[in-house]
Amino acid sequence: MHPFRNFVETLRALLADEAFRAAFALLAALMTVGTVFYVVVEGWSPLDSLYFAVIAAATVGFGDFAPQTDLGKAFTIIYVLIGVGLLVMILSRIAAGMVERRLEESADIEPRKRRLRRRSSAEADSSEEAD
Repeated sequence: MHPFRNFVETLRALLADEAFRAAFALLAALMTVGTVFYVVVEGWSPLDSLYFAVIAAATVGFGDFAPQTDLGKAFTIIYVLIGVGLLVMILSRIAAGMVERRLEESADIEPRKRRLRRRSSAEADSSEEAD
């Protein structure tokens, strides 16, 4: 299975899981709260605020933005801790789902290969007997 297709199918299956949907909704809410907070408190544009919310939660930290107010710095500490936890939980569920799908696919392929080998050897035996 192509990796991108595996990712999409895993994500589709996980979105049927209520706990995963709740975690995903919490992440979306966290991004929204972070964006609004940085617009209001730091005075950044909505795009800059969303950008910072994403890179802060992902702990990328390019260094191009940093909160200047004490309130912004305190909020960011809590925001990063919550964001990292949510991202790790979501990404680990996606990765586990992709691995599980891949293992199921491999387990399904092996019996087919054995059947094909048996069938081809049986056909070879029958053609030898006919000669």
